[in-house]
Amino acid sequence: MFSKDNKPEKFKDAETIIGASVKVKGNFQGQGNIIIEGALEGSLKTDANLFIGDQAKVVANIEAKDAMVNGEIRGNIKAKGYLAIGNTAKIFGDVQYSELSIDKGATINGQILMLTEEHKRGEKTKIADSREMKETADDNQ
Repeated sequence: MFSKDNKPEKFKDAETIIGASVKVKGNFQGQGNIIIEGALEGSLKTDANLFIGDQAKVVANIEAKDAMVNGEIRGNIKAKGYLAIGNTAKIFGDVQYSELSIDKGATINGQILMLTEEHKRGEKTKIADSREMKETADDNQ
């Protein structure tokens, strides 16, 4: 997903791009790649990849498949796959990942937790349990 110069390989494939001069407030949920170079406040969830540029300022809880962080995040970040934290990154919140790389100079002020297969199974179990409880409730009506 990422090249050696810390830029997304497929910039043109990004579904959403928040430019350097753009400030956005809101809750975002999608399935495509997202690039943030500006400011975002709210929440962000994508089933694809996320790139946060070195001048970006994000105040949000974030969830993505793979992520590359170079800017500032104030909130928790969860990368279900690979999380690359660049040397200009500043993260003030908890970090969850399956695979991780951190460049020298990066700042993280929060807990760092590796997502294990148990965590992944636990999430699937919670979803299945909630569906089962809903079906049982529907049957009892």
